[in-house]
Amino acid sequence: MNTNVVRQRDPHIDAQGWFTHATRLPSPNFEARPGDAVPTLIVVHNISLPPDDFTTNAIADFFLNKLDHDAHPYFDHLRGMRVSAHFVIRRGGAIEQFVSCDERAWHAGVSSFCGRERCNDFSIGIELEGSDRVPFEDAQYDALAALVRVVVKRYPIDAVAGHSDIAPGRKTDPGPHFEWSRLRHGSALPPSFFPFQSNI
Repeated sequence: MNTNVVRQRDPHIDAQGWFTHATRLPSPNFEARPGDAVPTLIVVHNISLPPDDFTTNAIADFFLNKLDHDAHPYFDHLRGMRVSAHFVIRRGGAIEQFVSCDERAWHAGVSSFCGRERCNDFSIGIELEGSDRVPFEDAQYDALAALVRVVVKRYPIDAVAGHSDIAPGRKTDPGPHFEWSRLRHGSALPPSFFPFQSNI
């Protein structure tokens, strides 16, 4: 067996910070991480555009600064916003990557983790296509767990949190339907990686 071929096919983060098993959609909304900052935190979000509509490509358009703001009334308040995440996991489990993991994506906003401000500086943001009002799909949990395992293998990650954990009172995602225990067991990470969750 040619082991080199097997290794090339194994999912991994490459030398430039891109996941080999994701659709690459480079966003202009990123910048270098400050100083010697490296990712140590994974932040889980949810997003749907328009809310609760999972039939459009509006998330990608938004992160690529190509959103037609006249296409839906909800999009009007997004004018001028520049946002991105490293990854989006669609309802069927497909993974899209918008920013290299080595770079600073614009997903967390004003935030703090264990007293450390500006979570974008040291985190990787993963958006699940969804909302606070509906359960996530099995395929999304499978894809998320696999992605987290790959990211943890490549970077010195020591914690996973929700957007609501690092921006309490301002953000609610990934929401009440997100099953942290499924991510914990699927990723095979110890409970210590989930400082805001209990009984997982």
